[in-house]
Amino acid sequence: MTSTAGAASAVAPGAAASVRGRAWRTTWLLLAFMLVNFADKTVMGLAANPVMRDLGLTREQFGTASSAFFALFSLAALAGSFLTRTVRTSVLLLGMALLWSAAQLPMLVGAAGFGVLVATRVLLGAAEGPASPVALHHLYGWFEQKDRTLPTAVLLAGAAAGVAIAAPTLGVVIDHWGWRWAFGVVGVVGLVWAAVWLRYGAEGPLAPAVGRQRVPEGEAAPVRAVPVPYRRLLLSGTWLAAALGSFAAYWTLSAGLTWSADYFQEVGGLSLRGASLLIMLSALTKGAAMLAHGVLVQRSVKRAAAGLPPRLRWSSGVKTGLVMILAGVATVCFAATDVLWLKIVLLLGPLSVTDIVLTVAATAVSRISPADRRGVALGTLTGVFALAGVLAPLVMGRIVDAGATVASGYFGAYGLMAGLVTVAGVAVVLFLRPERDARRLGTEGPGDGPDAHP
Repeated sequence: MTSTAGAASAVAPGAAASVRGRAWRTTWLLLAFMLVNFADKTVMGLAANPVMRDLGLTREQFGTASSAFFALFSLAALAGSFLTRTVRTSVLLLGMALLWSAAQLPMLVGAAGFGVLVATRVLLGAAEGPASPVALHHLYGWFEQKDRTLPTAVLLAGAAAGVAIAAPTLGVVIDHWGWRWAFGVVGVVGLVWAAVWLRYGAEGPLAPAVGRQRVPEGEAAPVRAVPVPYRRLLLSGTWLAAALGSFAAYWTLSAGLTWSADYFQEVGGLSLRGASLLIMLSALTKGAAMLAHGVLVQRSVKRAAAGLPPRLRWSSGVKTGLVMILAGVATVCFAATDVLWLKIVLLLGPLSVTDIVLTVAATAVSRISPADRRGVALGTLTGVFALAGVLAPLVMGRIVDAGATVASGYFGAYGLMAGLVTVAGVAVVLFLRPERDARRLGTEGPGDGPDAHP
């Protein structure tokens, strides 16, 4: 791999290998960061039935509590991203982990009810809002543009890994010790990650100068960013398509985290343990799809560097959009069939590829953004698509409650999801063109490779 080549070109091969090793160590630490992040989100969905029963909540009220997580999520994502211009990302990541861990612990108190649940979810969302954009911005300080797809896929696979690990683990915790202890467990795990990050977290050699105290000896100083107005970045076809595609993917993710366990128990007839296992398998297939996509793109970069033609000349926007359209059609079939094994095949097959757009969107936005504005561009992207986290649990809960039966309500909710994913896929096909927009904006840098695709 040729990661961090710009930083390592002026140093000895041994030093370059050390930089690459530290870059991947940082990637694995951030993978764990995202794993804990999504375990925090997963706990609400897994505990849905006992929480609603013990606190006497309707599905609409529970959806409101789940949506409370996103009340300040988007604003916090924007605020945290602007802080990357003045505060080191390593410090921001540590602060977020400490805050979101502390936000989980009040639910251990037996007297904590609906009001405390909503308040802690709001605090948790505010602490986790900047997590993804700040983590990506930090990661890109270690990798050049042409090498970012695979580490981006690894980091974002933390979402799937978090769900895959949390679903069975927290399911056991809920069965044996109750739902309150599930909140406590994820809080403690977050504190453990913070302790490890305090020891090993560091800025990368390609981080913007404002994000680190000095340029290490023997490394090239970062190139000053092209002064492109934020308005031009955020109104480009690539950014808008990335935002819509990510919004649709995050809608499916948020709705699944909140309602999948309830759906498979009430409609599929599974136990909590069976539903948790299926959620785990779904998360694993999503993570595997993202990692496979990252590996394929990395191989395409190597083919391009060797002067070989791409195997398929379609742009990443076209291929990613077509994948989303396929997922949209599969979602309709998933909702329409009453055959459980077919639901499982669709869930673990075509429905598992929707999240690929999150990797494509992040790398596309980083490509069109100057380094010192990348954090804000990614944070704004997160702020927009995170609105799906506010809407999806609440809207889906209302649709299900309004249905003549739970099954018919869920059919309507999944139908809406299918339409959103399909429309977003069409937009990605038509407008996501990072290579073109980088040239138009004048933000193509020396470390940029071709718009490589598998």
